[in-house]
Amino acid sequence: MCAEGTRLYAAALSTGRIARGEIQNAPCLLELALLQPDPDDANQLRPVPPSVALAQRLHPIEREIQDRRRSAVDLTDTFEPFLAISAQSPANTHAITVLEGFERINAALNLATAECHTEVLTVQPGGARPSEALTQALERDQPLIDRGVSIRTLYQHTARHSQGTLAYVDRISTGKVEIRTLEELIERLIIFDRTVAFIPVSDDRRVALELRHPGLVDYLIKVFEQLWHRAVPLTEEVTYRSTPGGVTGVQRTIAQLLIEGHVDEAIARRLGMNVRTCRAHIAKLATTLGSGSRAQLGYLIAQSGILGRPSGPEECEHPDPDHDADREGL
Repeated sequence: MCAEGTRLYAAALSTGRIARGEIQNAPCLLELALLQPDPDDANQLRPVPPSVALAQRLHPIEREIQDRRRSAVDLTDTFEPFLAISAQSPANTHAITVLEGFERINAALNLATAECHTEVLTVQPGGARPSEALTQALERDQPLIDRGVSIRTLYQHTARHSQGTLAYVDRISTGKVEIRTLEELIERLIIFDRTVAFIPVSDDRRVALELRHPGLVDYLIKVFEQLWHRAVPLTEEVTYRSTPGGVTGVQRTIAQLLIEGHVDEAIARRLGMNVRTCRAHIAKLATTLGSGSRAQLGYLIAQSGILGRPSGPEECEHPDPDHDADREGL
């Protein structure tokens, strides 16, 4: 309560009443029901004993608590026959569980995190991640680090230029954490203790799958390991190999995706960059090859031979400041 309210309440107690106009600067006295109208004078208020006012405020809260306790008991009684059936039969773990909505996805991830004791493997595509996602990831990862759980994470090369991502990596670097990057990654993947994996189902990541089938999880682990061996540790500098005709490594990858029929938005998403950055690369590629149209660019790419030579780790680009970062969920 404000100091003014305390003073005025003390004055009301000493005199037995107080004028309404005097409490304009202490509305808390009315909000807490410490004053009530004087039945003999509409312009006056009378003090209410604090114990009485407190009891009036606590009563609905205590009643709500009692109602919730009864609801908990009723819910337990409702589940009792199902629990009895489950106790009589061996527990069956669902091989595939569909998780709809960020709340349910995050709850499943939090539970898997709490039960994890040895290792977490993660693939985080999309370049820079929003600060909210990194904050949530830090809150989820810190208990793992404190328990000595090893964490291996794959980012795209563009994440190397994200100050938020680098700050997050610096915060978790005290544990058994390894970070590597690749130019292009598969969709998001999280595997806990080599027993449960999470993958997104929809593009907006509002629907995900929780996978516990040993064969599926083992397959995803092998995919992760292949990517991991190709990736460059974050502590090492990405090296580049020369490409023909002044075409950079990332432009060569874009050329390959263009030939495969991908649109600009899909290419940008796969390489973890802004669409405008992707289009700037396409424009530079067109200029290098002397193309005047998209149709001609595809023909010139095929004729140039730039896709006929293998390249090393590709050139990483600075993401656009307003890169459309991932939303939360999986």
